[in-house]
Amino acid sequence: MASEVGFGKKLMRIFRTNSIISSLYGFLYSAVVTIAPMFLVIINVVLMSYVLGYSKLNYASRELFTETVLYQFIFSLLLSSPFNAVLSKYTSDLIYLERYEDLWACFFAGFFCQILLASAVGIPFFWREYTVGKVDILFVLVSYWGYIALGLIFYNMIYLSILKDYKKISLFYLAGMGTAFCLGLVFVRVLNWEITFSMLLALAIGYLIAAVLEFALLKRYFKVQSRAYGQVYKYMLQNWKLILANTFYILGLYTHNFVFWTTDLKKVVVNTFVSADPYDMASFLGLLTSITTSVIFIVRVEMYFHGRYRDYSEAVIGGRGRDIRKAQVRMFRQLSGELIELVRVQFIISVVVFLVFLIFLPQFGFSGLIMQIYPCLAAGYFAMFIMYAAIIFMYYFNDMTGALRTSMLFWLATLAGSIVATQLPTIWYGLGLVIGALTAWIYVYFRLRWIERNLDVHIFCKGRLIGTAKGRMPGARVYDRYEKPKEKKRRKHR
Repeated sequence: MASEVGFGKKLMRIFRTNSIISSLYGFLYSAVVTIAPMFLVIINVVLMSYVLGYSKLNYASRELFTETVLYQFIFSLLLSSPFNAVLSKYTSDLIYLERYEDLWACFFAGFFCQILLASAVGIPFFWREYTVGKVDILFVLVSYWGYIALGLIFYNMIYLSILKDYKKISLFYLAGMGTAFCLGLVFVRVLNWEITFSMLLALAIGYLIAAVLEFALLKRYFKVQSRAYGQVYKYMLQNWKLILANTFYILGLYTHNFVFWTTDLKKVVVNTFVSADPYDMASFLGLLTSITTSVIFIVRVEMYFHGRYRDYSEAVIGGRGRDIRKAQVRMFRQLSGELIELVRVQFIISVVVFLVFLIFLPQFGFSGLIMQIYPCLAAGYFAMFIMYAAIIFMYYFNDMTGALRTSMLFWLATLAGSIVATQLPTIWYGLGLVIGALTAWIYVYFRLRWIERNLDVHIFCKGRLIGTAKGRMPGARVYDRYEKPKEKKRRKHR
């Protein structure tokens, strides 16, 4: 756990000074540590393309490879997300109860759900690629392999987030992508295989190596294993709102892309893959502009809010009414302060990144429609990450209904706004995400205010004095003082 402590303390020292320079330095440090894996994959693909002569291939081959890698990332992330929140919550409960032996039961139960869902969606899609798109069967199988392996990487991150061993995670990606690069050279230069197939196979092997290394790290920390799989599925059924909340949030994250895949910007490859390159690239740049919000938020919550939340919980358990009210006021004051500070810090970072992208990206070929769509999407992702930070506070107060309503509202508003935005000028194409994020933010703000006013009811009136049971409802009359109780007849034993 040394790296966890080191990472946390490092960021705490950086952000504690509350200056612009410290905020920028914290952004750079957290970006290098947390999103380095993503950049390693991108850098590896670029290097392999340059070294192996990818640019000399025909347009159809290059587009098939690009769309395959894009779909692997989008749908492996999309289909691994529904169970993330509920499994993360269950894992936290197990650690709090010190039931470490049940962590592996949680891992394998969630792993089964992940593989089942990914296969249910992936197999029909790749079958269509083979039958309708007439793509070589080996290329299709390797594509499916890479899609499953990448999904396992994202799934492992649920449990690796407990360790917060980000440096080792980055090293695992480095090992996987380094191996992929070397294998790509061997496949093309030594074995004379086709370039796109060699790159795809090398990436799939690299993903698998990274996933196996992540799994080995988990085995190192958690060595005892139980078979309480039924408890995991029961917990997931009890917290179905949490599953749907995370599902709708992830759908909202990609819905605006899917809408523009149906417009004139769309591109169809082998009658299977559909995309809109200018909008998708602008979305990626907008995501990078504010991606560090979650890291900054987690660090500040651990630094400041978590202590106030702990003080309130301890006051509820054994404090006086006056102490409980005082702790509650301090906790919500800290909550408001953290959201305001998050907006301030992330606004500084986003503006700097935005200006850097506008100045330097056109020199690397990012221009035209991409840079016209990008500003609106950058604003949308900024609002979206702030909104999601407020949803995390709902999880603290166990408000699953509010989290579900917020994420559903975000998805529906983003969908409706994106449909309207397709009819607007290019510069407003990202308006759907802005509308969805701001609409959900307004709701979650008033929901948190409602929780603040009704927290006593939420905390003290959720229990039961009498246990519940299933069966036939008893009669309405409980006692009649004029009726003598009937004596029970005793059976005579022969």
